[in-house]
Amino acid sequence: MDKKKNYLAVKKLCNGLGADLFGVADIRGIKKDFLLAANTIEKVDNAISIGARLSQGVLSEISSSPTRLYFHHYRSLNTFLDQLTLRVCSYIQEKGYIAIPIPASQILDWQKQKAHLSHKAVGFLAGLGWIGRNNLLVNKKIGSQFRLASILTDMPLKTDKPVKEDCKECRRCVAACPAQAIGIDAVSFDHLKCFEKLKEFQKQRLVDQYICGVCVGACHA
Repeated sequence: MDKKKNYLAVKKLCNGLGADLFGVADIRGIKKDFLLAANTIEKVDNAISIGARLSQGVLSEISSSPTRLYFHHYRSLNTFLDQLTLRVCSYIQEKGYIAIPIPASQILDWQKQKAHLSHKAVGFLAGLGWIGRNNLLVNKKIGSQFRLASILTDMPLKTDKPVKEDCKECRRCVAACPAQAIGIDAVSFDHLKCFEKLKEFQKQRLVDQYICGVCVGACHA
């Protein structure tokens, strides 16, 4: 099978399993930043980016702080993505290729917001959207209202290209952010302010994990 046929076959599988977003990234330029063993990443040059949409109904309940309902939904969607990537990895391995599922949400360093890799960086290279003012991946159709997981692979696949778009004049996330951490662009995003607010939410027992969701709810097409 050639790259395009492989791409279409994997995309069809992902869509059939419930994925809302799909793309393939050439990761050769960013894999040096992955927190994975060198002998693992040297074998893979592609990453499949898979997205699942968040419930607009759940997000609509969020005002200036996260809700317990959002917390449960967030975890459920992450679990769904992890199960989906396992199914896709099984398919790829059956074809004789390497497939490494990267969890939808497994932070290794909360202070620095570091995981095995950046799903949004992979998603950006896979053409799923652009990095918005809220420092999240923004999709043209559904904004930031989705979760992502990634699969690293050596399977020959057609790769997608980053989109050349931005948030234009939209400032909804800036006005909504309870930490006032969002500036004029992603570079201006204040990670420390954001993290301090996340810690505050957890201390208040609003959620049991460092999540917020306010800017996610504000960011829609």
